[in-house]
Amino acid sequence: MICPFCKVDDDSVIDSREADGGAAVRRRRECNRCTRRFTTYERVERTERLTVVKRDGSRVPFNGDNVMRGVVAACGKRPIAAEQKEELVRTLEDELYRDFEKEVPSAEIGRRVAARLRALDDIAYIRFASEHQDFRTIEDIAAEVKAVQESPRDVKDQRQLFE
Repeated sequence: MICPFCKVDDDSVIDSREADGGAAVRRRRECNRCTRRFTTYERVERTERLTVVKRDGSRVPFNGDNVMRGVVAACGKRPIAAEQKEELVRTLEDELYRDFEKEVPSAEIGRRVAARLRALDDIAYIRFASEHQDFRTIEDIAAEVKAVQESPRDVKDQRQLFE
């Protein structure tokens, strides 16, 4: 690994540990020349690519950055940590690669993102749903807001209930 400080390719691994729930390896390194330390991450490179089938029938390569842009737009200025958004996209991507071999409908991606946002934040969910569902009138949006108000959120991490 080339040192980001002195640009020399001579370092030692000081520590290695699991990161991202086992999806990556975090390595702490020390440059043998300048003795500065830096961190690298090792992840599996996906050689297979998913293709997204859009509503109009066109096909494009799956890109997690596009999903992240949609999630960031839906979350706006809501108090949702960047790590939560990244985790949402990462787990979605892992799930899609596990559940689909080559092609995935864009509607399925939208449905799964919406479900995750619903568990994360009601406002972000409504924002996302208003863009990605087929709401035709303000009454459609109002009905969805009412449905969100009447149904409890799927709370997996119940610590927030006791804070």
